[in-house]
Amino acid sequence: MNLEDDTETIVLGTLRAAGERGVRVRLLYNLDRRPPAAVVPPPPKTRVDEIEALPIETCGVPGWPDLMHHKYVVRDAATVWTGSTNWTDDSWSREENVVAVVDSASLATRYTEDFEQLWKSRVVRRSGKVSTGNADGIRVWFPPKRGLKLAYRIARAVARAQRRIRIASPVISCGPIIGTLEHVAAGGQIDLAGVVDNTQVNQVFAQWAANPVLTWKAAALRTVLATAPFSGKRSTPYAPGSIHDYMHAKVTVCDDTVFLGSFNLSHSGESNAENVLEIADAVLAERMATFVDEIRARYPAVSLR
Repeated sequence: MNLEDDTETIVLGTLRAAGERGVRVRLLYNLDRRPPAAVVPPPPKTRVDEIEALPIETCGVPGWPDLMHHKYVVRDAATVWTGSTNWTDDSWSREENVVAVVDSASLATRYTEDFEQLWKSRVVRRSGKVSTGNADGIRVWFPPKRGLKLAYRIARAVARAQRRIRIASPVISCGPIIGTLEHVAAGGQIDLAGVVDNTQVNQVFAQWAANPVLTWKAAALRTVLATAPFSGKRSTPYAPGSIHDYMHAKVTVCDDTVFLGSFNLSHSGESNAENVLEIADAVLAERMATFVDEIRARYPAVSLR
């Protein structure tokens, strides 16, 4: 949470007003604890003093190496607001993101379970032990407890697709998903396309180059990005005080099934506190596939180092 005056008045002012009228408001946030030498882009810097000054209940969750990466709201045990959007000015003005609003008491219950686990333990790895069963026609996945299962769930959806696959993800480094995408791309039978953050993808390749054990991932991902039409946003490299203008949406469409939420298709995402909605709906799938194609059209083909 990092807001300038105008948006701070809207967001923090709304939270204050809710508390003042008797609503119980609780806010979890990520406490960045990464070492100075870390090379991956950090999350937007949270203004802890402003959060702790709010007249509501707050709880910081230490975020290294595993991030408290959620961006969701549960309202009145009936509605969930979730997606890829951090509560920062850059997220709302410089980045591509997706937000879903779902009216469902059953889904709200699942999110509340996850929230309580983090609230009580303040430990990322102890969260996410929530049912993935159908809730009003939607499945929700909460890494880290369901992280590996989610990775394989998406990989299976990719493998079973008959018509199209669309992907928007800042990076793609999850083994099961990369391997399956390589197979699909090499087959050439499925309409596969997507968009990534070109700057961050090249940072991932640089990390892999320093670790020979992971060379298979680099070769596989190069095949995917060279064979299928993937675009890449040349975002601003991270530096202290720099803007965050990443391609930040996290959406995968496999035929008429949509996966969307806070989860990058990354290995680290399996260990973070994340959430993903899995929705089988032809209309939504078409809408999200169109959204991915619109982002693809903004940027040139991926350029790899």
